[in-house]
Amino acid sequence: MPTILLAFGLRFYFYSEEHMPIHVHVENADGRAKFSLEPEIKLIKNEGMKPKDLKKAMTLCETFQEDFIDKWHEHMDDNDS
Repeated sequence: MPTILLAFGLRFYFYSEEHMPIHVHVENADGRAKFSLEPEIKLIKNEGMKPKDLKKAMTLCETFQEDFIDKWHEHMDDNDS
């Protein structure tokens, strides 16, 4: 479960054996959420995260979208080897 970003009390990560569509998991002290990254950034699931934290997470997904997608491909390619 590699962590790809820690910011503002939010931890962004994905699991080792993920599935399409490309997405990222986010957690903090209050809960967790899941955002798709392609074709657009979209909240898929929320379990207890407050609206202000979801907004922060969405903004960070927008800012780091390309980096997250690159890390997804790097990690998934490593797992296929």
